[in-house]
Amino acid sequence: MIRVLLVDDHAVMRAGFRMILESEDDIAVVGEAASGTEAVAAASALSPDVICMDVQMPGMDGIAATRALVAAGSEAAVLIVTTFDRDDYLFEALSAGASGFLLKNAGPEELVHAVRVAAAGDALLAPEVTRRVIRRFAGADAGDGDGVRAENRPSGGSLASDCPRLGRMSAPGPTTAATDAAPGAPAAPAAPAVELTDRETEVLRLVAQALSNAEIAERLFIGEATVKTHVSNVLQKLGARDRVAAVVYAHRHGLT
Repeated sequence: MIRVLLVDDHAVMRAGFRMILESEDDIAVVGEAASGTEAVAAASALSPDVICMDVQMPGMDGIAATRALVAAGSEAAVLIVTTFDRDDYLFEALSAGASGFLLKNAGPEELVHAVRVAAAGDALLAPEVTRRVIRRFAGADAGDGDGVRAENRPSGGSLASDCPRLGRMSAPGPTTAATDAAPGAPAAPAAPAVELTDRETEVLRLVAQALSNAEIAERLFIGEATVKTHVSNVLQKLGARDRVAAVVYAHRHGLT
């Protein structure tokens, strides 16, 4: 049973989410909170698997609450559910440690899917959102040469500084192949900063294609539990909290 905590300052919104989620046999709403402060206390008392977290709330907002939950060692996956499709919310939420980002205009089936994905330990980002993360990361390295507009990013810093868990995965210096390349030749991707096995690298490539654990298992003809083990090992080696950071790492190091 997936235990869910609903956090939103609008009671009608919480009631709607509760009705949708509790219509599923494998999901139970174990509590509600109307602010970030209440969310942190409720998470400690109820130990939910997934927290559906609004952003704009009185007092402590959802992003600050997510940071507080991560700092407190909460193992709950935080799914940001907001009305506003804003880059600053997206990147600040990922920086805080959120595992997913969903708009409130999503359909009921999308909410249910998002909760299940988060509970399974996967990161939930729509393909377009993932592309925005990658563009932002590339823009931070290339002086925004890819066209990412400065006003769409949180104030100050690069993605590595905005998202500390990504900063821990910075690439090493140029490889010998890149240094010795002929003039005008494309530079080779930087060598991964960590040692991954061949299977772990293969799994990481598929994670970067936004495949779920079940889809990776089907693709590689292995059990889903084995995939979960490989993903866990990859995240541990990368020093990454979630799959979002692993996706960025894979793109940066030419593994896609």
